[in-house]
Amino acid sequence: MNILLIIVAIIAIVLLITGGISSSLSFLIWVGVVLLVIAVIVFLVRVLTGSRRV
Repeated sequence: MNILLIIVAIIAIVLLITGGISSSLSFLIWVGVVLLVIAVIVFLVRVLTGSRRV
């Protein structure tokens, strides 16, 4: 689960950078934001519950 969280965060950052560079691909900014928010929520739930699996 930890590896999946890292992969989602990296993909979100890459999409944010790509969407910022290319104005025609501005929807990638929103996809990156959504993925980043999901990664943060999963991380917080995992930390707050203290469980290994979410």
